[in-house]
Amino acid sequence: MATERCETGRNRISHYHHEGLIVSIIEKFKKKKIPVKEKNQGRGFLTFANTSEVIRAESMLKGRGFDIKVMGPPPEIRTGCDMVIEFPLIEAMSIQRILTEARIPPLQIVPMNSPLLRPVDLFHIKDFGRYLMVRAANMKLTFEKETLAIVNISGGGCPDVPYLAKEMLGKTLKGVVSPRDIGHTLCGYALQLAYEEACRRC
Repeated sequence: MATERCETGRNRISHYHHEGLIVSIIEKFKKKKIPVKEKNQGRGFLTFANTSEVIRAESMLKGRGFDIKVMGPPPEIRTGCDMVIEFPLIEAMSIQRILTEARIPPLQIVPMNSPLLRPVDLFHIKDFGRYLMVRAANMKLTFEKETLAIVNISGGGCPDVPYLAKEMLGKTLKGVVSPRDIGHTLCGYALQLAYEEACRRC
């Protein structure tokens, strides 16, 4: 009888140990994080011969409701233009057809399937404490954080930059005329991007 009780006890312990092991394994699976798909998966970017084509393509695609974003090209891909357009890869054929019909076909359609082939952020932000500088491509816009007053505009080298600076300096981000409305060059376009990013950060 004692032997039977001992065997029964060992069996129960073995049973409980087995159950505990199963529960432990299940808990580990519950706690294990399932990898989240990268947000860049399923996206690609378009390259163009020059910035003028990027501006035209961006305007056309946004006007048709495509989810796109102007970015800087990855270091591995340089075409002479310092901007690319990021887009949903599933819409590649539609986008290529639209741009080809508009006579601004992209030079390349590149899937973002490698960390080395991801566009870089077009914006560079520098915090000076009291002031914040936003650079987009070759144009810089600096404003005072507390008052939102624009204190400096520089870069570019285009003929309309002095005029843009004259019209915008001293005014606030919310009260200034948009660079898009008074600029005429690629520098004006880059300043518009910097202006929009500055407004977004306010």
